[in-house]
Amino acid sequence: MAYYISPRFLNALAVHITKNFLALPQVKMPLILGIHGRKGEGKTFHCELVYERMGINVVHVSGGELESPDAGDPARLIRLRYREAAELVKIRGEMAVLMINDLDAGAGRFDGMTQYTVNTQLVNNTLMNIADNPTNVQLPGSYDETPLPRIPIVVTGNDFATLYAPLVRDGRMQKFYWEPDRQDRLGIVGGIFSPDGLSARGIETLVDTFANQAIDFYGALRAKIYDEQIIDFIHRVGVENVSRNVVNTKTPPSFKKPDFQLDHLIEVGNQMVLEQRRLQETGLVKEYNQALNQNKVDSRHQPALQRRLNDDDYCAYQHAVSVMRPQPISNGSVEFLPELQSPSLGVQSSLSDEIQQEVRNLLNQGYRVGMDYVDKRRFQTNAWQSCPVVSDGNVEGALRAVEQCLGDHGQDYVRLIGIDPANKRRVLERIIHRP
Repeated sequence: MAYYISPRFLNALAVHITKNFLALPQVKMPLILGIHGRKGEGKTFHCELVYERMGINVVHVSGGELESPDAGDPARLIRLRYREAAELVKIRGEMAVLMINDLDAGAGRFDGMTQYTVNTQLVNNTLMNIADNPTNVQLPGSYDETPLPRIPIVVTGNDFATLYAPLVRDGRMQKFYWEPDRQDRLGIVGGIFSPDGLSARGIETLVDTFANQAIDFYGALRAKIYDEQIIDFIHRVGVENVSRNVVNTKTPPSFKKPDFQLDHLIEVGNQMVLEQRRLQETGLVKEYNQALNQNKVDSRHQPALQRRLNDDDYCAYQHAVSVMRPQPISNGSVEFLPELQSPSLGVQSSLSDEIQQEVRNLLNQGYRVGMDYVDKRRFQTNAWQSCPVVSDGNVEGALRAVEQCLGDHGQDYVRLIGIDPANKRRVLERIIHRP
């Protein structure tokens, strides 16, 4: 199968590799090339095609190897693989590359819940050190004064903004954003279907029909066309006999060329797109994983200070979500600050947008909404008392009940609770007001 290589991709990768093996006068070049872009666009596969075409030896490191129960192992592994690549250059007299796939998945930080370990720190520091001293890369506990050949490093990932900023600066990493244009997509998809006799016009129609899909969609589409023949084979031999007809057999099954007509490809492609939409729209994790509901952050309205609540950062939390503070007046009732009032679902509410959204989420999932309160003295012993539970799914009534409880207990700690009526258990406990 003749695969297509984008000229832009070929030039970017070939120039970076060649440049690092040249002794250009008074030119300081980055050792690392970072190829980033959205998922499924063929970054790694394109790299392999270029390496094969240029005859380059490749030493691989996976993003999954950048973490270990033993601190320091991933950093040592990177140094070891770099020295292996340098040894290939000296022994074979050919260019070599150190390739790290999915660097951001192994060393990036995606949100406040991503764990930052010692190994993460050491991996970033090791790559920066190698980029600054590419001919002097030593293993822990040993030192060899013999300078190493300079080995270019190629890393792939989806979002390099998650990496340590000093690592991706221009002096250490040259960035190449891979987003195939229409001409690239036509060439790549044409290469995928080249053995199948699909015309150039058919390739254009297929690419335009699924214009928003990544490159790997077309490879999966071609593979799925064979499903019909495989199903026929399974029914023909019987499910219980599949293993003996496939594994360790002298006459492995053969299949005729499937139907690669354009209409059939579009039909199967539409089925795959429908499955994608089902995956995106199901959202069952919101029902099953309560941690996501409790830690959900709307970046448009909720700053980073609101991501986690504890006793030490409560002042920052109050500033972040602008939770109402009822002020007592002479007749013993309460009034809410007018600047905190905002319409929601036709209801004039003094609750913050975040609390209103939390109440709606609980009711939409079939849960009941309740409130607990406790004074300062009993807070230390966790002796909470309950306000009335909202038993129906009326949003307006629930918001009024939350406001009423906050108004009645303006000098107490107040927390919002979610109750699963079927299992008689609490699914959410969150403090939303403190004295």
